Amino acid sequence: MSKKKRQPRRSADKAPKKQQIPFVARPFEGVANEEGLVAMMQIIPAASARVRLTEEHGGTQVQLVTLLPDIVPALRRADGEVLVALQTSTHSGDASRDVAAALLSALELDKGSALVVNGLPEPGPRLQDVLDPTVVPVVSVSDTFDFWLDPEAATDPEARRAVEEVKDELPPTVPVPGVEHAYWCRMNGKEFVRWVRGEDEDAFFNAFARVHAARQSDLEEGARFIGAFRACGLAIPVWELNPGTEAEELTAPMQAMAERIDAALADDSPLDAAVRRAKAGIISRQVNL
Repeated sequence: MSKKKRQPRRSADKAPKKQQIPFVARPFEGVANEEGLVAMMQIIPAASARVRLTEEHGGTQVQLVTLLPDIVPALRRADGEVLVALQTSTHSGDASRDVAAALLSALELDKGSALVVNGLPEPGPRLQDVLDPTVVPVVSVSDTFDFWLDPEAATDPEARRAVEEVKDELPPTVPVPGVEHAYWCRMNGKEFVRWVRGEDEDAFFNAFARVHAARQSDLEEGARFIGAFRACGLAIPVWELNPGTEAEELTAPMQAMAERIDAALADDSPLDAAVRRAKAGIISRQVNL
C-alpha cells in the first residue's frame, strides 16, 4: 500500500497586525490652550473644558474632562452630551491620538452609555485634526465631579451621593488668580503650587537654571522651589509654600517670578559652569507631585 501524500496544513488566516503609533513627546503642541490640557491630564483632579469639532467632523461641541467614572475614556450622558476624559488607562505613546480616537468613537454612542475600548488605537486623526482651532478651551476647575451628571441625574439623591463620596478624595486645587496655568493645591496638610509652562521643556530648564543659579528660584521667603517634572513635553516647576498660604496670595510673587523667567528666556548667551550645575541639579531632582 502506498502511503498517502500528506498535504501541508494550511495555516489559519492571520489577522493583520495593528499598526503602532509613533511616540510623540509633545502630543498637544499646536492645540489651543496646550498648557491647560496638559494640566487637566497631569495635575488637576476635576475640571472640564468645552471644545468644538471642525465642520469635517460634524462641528459639534463636546466636553474634555479630567476623569470619568471607572476610568472610561468617554461617555455620552443621557442628555446627549459627550464627555471625553484626558486621564485614562489608554497610553499609546501619542496622547493626542488617544483622546481623538475616544472622542470620535464617543460620537457614535447611544445616550446613557460609556465607551468600551479593546486595546490601543491605530494611527489616525489627532486632536490637532479634529478640533476647531478658533475655539480656545477654557479650563473650568471644580471641587467635584458634577459634570458627570446631566440635569436630570443631578436631582437624583443616589447619583448626588456618589459624586459627593468621590469629592472627599480630591485634593483641593485652585487656579492662581492672574497667573495662567498655575495651580495651588493642598496635599497631606501642605500647600504647593504647580505651574505648567508653555515653552519647550529644554528652553525652560535652561532659563530656570539661570534663575536658580542666581538664587532667585524661591517665590518668596519660605516658599521654596522643590523641583520640577516633565509632562507631555512641557515643564512643570513646583514650589512648597508657607503653611496656610492660599491661592490668591500667590499672584504677586508668581508674577514677579514670571518676569525673572522671561528675562532668562531672553538671554541667549551660553550657559556658564554655575548655570550648568544648577540645571543638572534641577533635572536630577525631578518631583512626582
